[in-house]
Amino acid sequence: MRMSFEHWLETGWLKAHKPTAREIAELLAVADRALKDCQVSGLSSEGRLDMAHNAALQSSAAALAAAGYRASREAYHYYLIQSLSLTLQLDERTIRQLQKLRRKRNISDYERPGMVTEKEALEMAELAQLIRQRVWEWIRNNHAELATEI
Repeated sequence: MRMSFEHWLETGWLKAHKPTAREIAELLAVADRALKDCQVSGLSSEGRLDMAHNAALQSSAAALAAAGYRASREAYHYYLIQSLSLTLQLDERTIRQLQKLRRKRNISDYERPGMVTEKEALEMAELAQLIRQRVWEWIRNNHAELATEI
């Protein structure tokens, strides 16, 4: 797959978007809440993976918005994760791991509940935390006008 925002616009996978500092702050606040929620004791491994996955998606959406885009509805989660290679220059290995955990979440949510391991939930939480931190640094360094707190 050709990896550029221009190509993704041409194919309809992205739409141009004019972000606001408030929008970015709100997306990151949702990510922070999800990261906190995935640490609640007694939560199932599926629940923790789901919360951490949401945190990673919200952070990814913030980075994509800061870059001036929104993912289209078709394969929304897939393209949000893939976009991290263009915004954060996240390595291919990490993107593959995120996609693997995204698929695991989907299977667990929609087809076969109970198949998420503690290790996978922890791995997703660690990746989500890393992405949240890197997105904030990237926005501050590349789009400082959008880097405000609510």
